Amino acid sequence: MSNLTPFDRNKPYNTLPVLSPPDKKIMTIEILKALNTANKALAELKGLAKKLPNQSMLVNTIAIREAKASTAIENIFTTDDKLYKALSGNESSLEPSTKEVLRYRQALWEGYKTVTAKKTMTVDIMIKLYREIKMLKDGVRPPQTETVIMKRGSGLLGGSVIYTPPRGEKIIKEKLSNLVDYINDDKKYNYDPLLKMAIAHYQFEAIHPFRDGNGRTGRILNILLMVQKDLLEFPILYLSSYIIAHKEDYYENLNAVTSRKSWNKWILYMLAATEETAVYTIKKINEIDRLFEKTLTLVRKKYPSMKKEIIEKIFEQPYISPKALLTKDLKSLNTAKKYLIQLEKLKILAPEKIGKEVIYLNIDLFNLLSEF
Repeated sequence: MSNLTPFDRNKPYNTLPVLSPPDKKIMTIEILKALNTANKALAELKGLAKKLPNQSMLVNTIAIREAKASTAIENIFTTDDKLYKALSGNESSLEPSTKEVLRYRQALWEGYKTVTAKKTMTVDIMIKLYREIKMLKDGVRPPQTETVIMKRGSGLLGGSVIYTPPRGEKIIKEKLSNLVDYINDDKKYNYDPLLKMAIAHYQFEAIHPFRDGNGRTGRILNILLMVQKDLLEFPILYLSSYIIAHKEDYYENLNAVTSRKSWNKWILYMLAATEETAVYTIKKINEIDRLFEKTLTLVRKKYPSMKKEIIEKIFEQPYISPKALLTKDLKSLNTAKKYLIQLEKLKILAPEKIGKEVIYLNIDLFNLLSEF
């Protein structure tokens, strides 16, 4: 079908054009300049992350921030405190919203492990992400699921249909096959990886292949594509924070591509999101690193026999339990408790009793991440 086929928001968009869009639509001077600055910021972020003594310290904290923000875009909210307590091992009586965020984080990690092993993107990976996020066993939505996208809000147009995605398993699978081919084949589709990320994100959301969870799945795919294309070594770009701050623009620019084939603003939006988020994440890494070094210096002065690995462990996430401190070198629960009590005496940690268990909060790290 021609790209000029009229768009009717009330009919399934089975004529959604395959990738890639015409070069004249996406290779503008403005976009090339934005690509350059976004790539520079990503390269600096990747290089800085490599210098950290314990990368899991960064990866764990960034992953949970991304998970929380991405689910908040879907109006699913939880608090930092509940999340970090759950991550410390205390998962009793979790609220549904907290479970949703933790499932997103788990999906991100599973996707990361798969993509780094396979070095490719597949439809099966997309389905696996969706299943992990939603805790379901189905895949591409069946034709009887008459999915439509409604306008958000309670205004005059609130609840009106703004988009009807393609319908029919065969058509959806064909669109997804074209999408993964576009992502993976860098010879046939020889474009900058960030350009591919922006275009692929639109296409995935336009295909809207699943009953639910398409937004969250698509945002994980953004990060995985950057890892696949070696722009990042770890999933440490907190992209959803930008989307939350500019939510209306996100949906408006997505809709503009669908209704008017207006790629320019959408691509510039995604490149700005990448650059600004990378710059902000660099700032936060430096803050975490400074706090870690100050904490390490204080502990070495007061408790010189305490190993650096203990301090690294309390920086992996704000809450920690004595059990979480155990390793192959530290097997005694009593010794773990002793270390945490010593850190409490230095006012680095604050104890909190939950049920019969005492967990410990890294106060300064919590405050730092709460500003993320």
